[in-house]
Amino acid sequence: MRFGVLKKNIDGISARVLTERLRTLEEAGFVFRHYEQTIPPRVTYGITERMKDIEKVLDQLETLARKWQGEGMAAGRAAVHA
Repeated sequence: MRFGVLKKNIDGISARVLTERLRTLEEAGFVFRHYEQTIPPRVTYGITERMKDIEKVLDQLETLARKWQGEGMAAGRAAVHA
């Protein structure tokens, strides 16, 4: 995916922060960066097999977080005091 497309799809992120995050993810082996020496340069990003391995777990965490958010903080506090 092109950098500009990523930036457009992530609301409110600056180019600098997106670049930093992509570099961190690349260093960790979760995304790859492909650079083509054209005019203008073409840079695309994609996910690696390592990212595909954890994608299912991340989806499950997102589902759980949304469930808990829907239940509200009161449910969490009630369980602690039970």
